[in-house]
Amino acid sequence: MSSLSSCSYHLCKFHLPTFIQIVKKGAVEQFSPVPYLATFVNCGIWVLYGLPVVHPHSLLVITINGTGLLIETVYLLLFLIYSNRKQRIKVLLIIFAELVFLGVLTLLALTVAHTTRIRSDIVGSIAIVGNIMMYAAPLSVMKLVITTKSVEYMPFFLSLFSLLNGISWTTYALIRFDPYIVIPNGLGSLLGIAQLILYATFYKSTQRQLAERKANAEMGLTEMGQSMGLSKISNVVHDEHI
Repeated sequence: MSSLSSCSYHLCKFHLPTFIQIVKKGAVEQFSPVPYLATFVNCGIWVLYGLPVVHPHSLLVITINGTGLLIETVYLLLFLIYSNRKQRIKVLLIIFAELVFLGVLTLLALTVAHTTRIRSDIVGSIAIVGNIMMYAAPLSVMKLVITTKSVEYMPFFLSLFSLLNGISWTTYALIRFDPYIVIPNGLGSLLGIAQLILYATFYKSTQRQLAERKANAEMGLTEMGQSMGLSKISNVVHDEHI
């Protein structure tokens, strides 16, 4: 089912290292909330699609995407906790807009369309856009990678499983030829390949930047220690003269 392709790789454990790092540092730094915001609304659309009044016999659609929705909610809450005030307000406004969009879409689907087939077509078409948004969300991170020549804020496993997810569901869709699956996941596969190419291209420069940053931090601590030592000696000499 196409909804499985929308959120399945977000149910795995490979988001956790990013958020563990955020919690440890107490800041989101340059990690982008865009992929999580895109997945949040995307899972919401697919939950609507799986409702019996929209697309009957879609229990897996609701359970998988409902779980994905809960997980993305937790991620976004952590992002809000550890972001600065300006970024927090921006993310909250986007979440509010997404909730309004989901509410309006639900209302229209249940009142304007009078059969499950029409409702499925309407919500399914919008879900394609949601899938494409989810896969395209890392583009902002890819721009940051190219600008900084560093993949520090583009998690490797997120890119890898995005690619594997896209390939598996594109293959499945080609066997049955389901355009609702082929279009977004074919694009997702291409974006996943692009992300991994960027990762391979800038991996060495990232390690070099991290090593330089660590060396500078250690040098700063050494200079601070030397400065404190000289200050203590100066105070002792001064006291002796007195």
